[in-house]
Amino acid sequence: MQTPASRTTIREWLPLIALTFSAFIFNTSEFIPIGLLSDIAADFSISEAKAGMLISIYAWFVALLSLPLMLLASKMEYRKLLLWTVFLFAACQILSALAPGYYVLMASRIGVACTHAIFWSIASPLAVRIAPKGKITTALGMIVTGTSIAMIAGLPLGRIIGLYLSWRITFVCIAVAAFLVFLLLTIIFPKVPNANPFPLAELPSLLENRTLLGIYLFTALTTTAHYTGYSYIEPFLGQVAGLGENWITFVLVTFGISGIFGSFLFSRYFGKFPRLFIPVTSAGLAVFMLLLRVSAYHLYTVILLCFLWGIAITEFSLVFQAEIIRFAPRATTIAMSIFSGIFNLGIGTGTLAGGGVCTWLSIPYIGYAGGAIAIIAFIYCIAKLLPLLKAEP
Repeated sequence: MQTPASRTTIREWLPLIALTFSAFIFNTSEFIPIGLLSDIAADFSISEAKAGMLISIYAWFVALLSLPLMLLASKMEYRKLLLWTVFLFAACQILSALAPGYYVLMASRIGVACTHAIFWSIASPLAVRIAPKGKITTALGMIVTGTSIAMIAGLPLGRIIGLYLSWRITFVCIAVAAFLVFLLLTIIFPKVPNANPFPLAELPSLLENRTLLGIYLFTALTTTAHYTGYSYIEPFLGQVAGLGENWITFVLVTFGISGIFGSFLFSRYFGKFPRLFIPVTSAGLAVFMLLLRVSAYHLYTVILLCFLWGIAITEFSLVFQAEIIRFAPRATTIAMSIFSGIFNLGIGTGTLAGGGVCTWLSIPYIGYAGGAIAIIAFIYCIAKLLPLLKAEP
């Protein structure tokens, strides 16, 4: 039998659980076009490169709006802002499902991108504010878990729905899930006054921090390299590796599962070998992408390579979030907002680069193109970034 104290504790966790579901839905929505690229292109009679612009434009808007919208968000009460954000997110998903043409779909995705930028500007601060006493680390971990589950289950599930019903039904399902979360948040989420405005005064000091700037440049190069290939992995697996629809879905699931394994490796070994993780991750990403075309000759080799590739990009993300927290202890929120913006800038640029490769060369070359950019990132890492990191205490 539960005591009143235990019931209170459960009640305290409910807002955080709802916020975790929100993180899952938002990240599922961001990457869902990756699993539906071929279907969307076929429905609108456009090239896969043009369909890929849905990913690029989305990411660029998030990159451009993360910091400005965070400044705006600092002036509003958090609960009200969160509810409006989730509601508009759901409405834009409905518009995506009903889009009669490519450009209407693009406009609806831009609307989703605006809500994405706001949500990820307030998600972590909200998690900290509503966490039960002494559970801040767990609260932040739950938000990260929502993101990871989106890669493991959200993207493949969205692809399965799109495959057997329609890509439009996938967006309808996301909208329904978002409306349900909206109702849950309306009922259980507490008012969270924003007593601390966004500390804009910290921004100049961040721009003078050479180590942070080095991390940001490396982030831009690495994410561009990764998404040059990853954004077009679905048509690559079908057209080059010759995989059937079910195996393509399995590989996308494998990418997500690799994220969990990568998180385990990070928590287990990063504290022991912090300076080894960075060059190994960077070199691994370059090697795996360069081998993508070769691995496509056999089912098991492409599955293994995608698993290792997923581990490498997971380690990169975790390592540099930890480094940013270390090098910007008094302005973590601003530094992470800039990191998120640059990460999304890399997503958009990489998707555009991959689309260019598909258009002007051929889709089998996306791994080589991404690998070439990853080599540039690795050279910069060894020559410039690692000395900066080692110079800091």
